Amino acid sequence: MADERKRARRVKMIIMDVDGTLTDGTLIVLPDGEEVKSYNVKDGLGILLAHLAGIKTGIITGKTSRALERRAARLGIDELHQGILDKKRVLEGILEKHGLRIEEVAYIGDDLGDLEVIRSVGLAAAVADAHPLVKQNSHFICRQEGGKGAVREFIEFILESQKKWSLVEEKVKNLFNAKA
Repeated sequence: MADERKRARRVKMIIMDVDGTLTDGTLIVLPDGEEVKSYNVKDGLGILLAHLAGIKTGIITGKTSRALERRAARLGIDELHQGILDKKRVLEGILEKHGLRIEEVAYIGDDLGDLEVIRSVGLAAAVADAHPLVKQNSHFICRQEGGKGAVREFIEFILESQKKWSLVEEKVKNLFNAKA
């Protein structure tokens, strides 16, 4: 666990897959062909906690969804890339745009389309129900399954490793006190 914590201390941006990672992989297809997904609010709060700690976030996903666009905007996600087959190329563009080194990026995914990115980033995570190859190539394996709080678990691991948890707690407390 020491190596994972060392890697986590360098993270300045967390990039996530969607289907099977931020969702449980279930797609509901409506009569008009529109697809519906469900997201876990724990993961959403985790993303907001990362922002409070000064960590940027991004999404790279193979599918395209208008609902995801709205969710990403609501959560203040810095980078949203949909309909992507070559995730590594998009990752390289994100690195350049934000002036980041590959070791400063964390990625969490679940399936074979994530492997190339998982093998290249500084800190890679797999959800509990990820494909065995994704788990084998990841530094951190979540106890939670995709869509069930795995992203939150990964973010909290990074925040704890960076010793930012008390800072985030204080900021959350101040937010609630300001609204009271």
